[in-house]
Amino acid sequence: LISVMVFCAGINVGIERFAYRRLRRAPKLAPLITAVGVSFMIQFVGLRWNGSGQKTWNSVLPSGNAMLGSVKLPYTTIISFAVTIPILIALSFIVTKTRQGKAMRATAQDQDASRLMGINVNRTIAFTFALGGALAGVAGLLFQQTRGLTSYNLGYQLGLIAFTSAVLGGIGNLQGAVLGAILIGLIQ
Repeated sequence: LISVMVFCAGINVGIERFAYRRLRRAPKLAPLITAVGVSFMIQFVGLRWNGSGQKTWNSVLPSGNAMLGSVKLPYTTIISFAVTIPILIALSFIVTKTRQGKAMRATAQDQDASRLMGINVNRTIAFTFALGGALAGVAGLLFQQTRGLTSYNLGYQLGLIAFTSAVLGGIGNLQGAVLGAILIGLIQ
């Protein structure tokens, strides 16, 4: 899990450095087009690594179910919650209580004012991309371990679900986004 988090954080920081940093002051359409291009590049890498079809993988997580009264709860679901809850608590702490979290929130509101207040905007945005990449790595690994499959184009569907969860829970509300994801999962 840690190595996946570091690997994905590194990829995301690299994407920020080489694709987005130069577009900070560009019109809003340029980063959007770049995001589509980066998405295609990542899909191509996934296609080369995974192949065009779904691949099944053995899980290292225990199989079976725990009984909670008359409700069957798969061990993989329990483990997913056991991983997600501490990460959500840590992320909430980072964003709301740390100096770097305050810098992230300030930079999101106004980059120029943040620079005037002494915040290194490039480092703050790179840190935010690193956090996002690490969390995406956790999500991808948990998905692969619970579903037992990978596909080069899963990011598209899962990205739409993640975006919908964030909107449903309230943009900028970490706990709301997780509750939105749980609600979407229950509906599915």
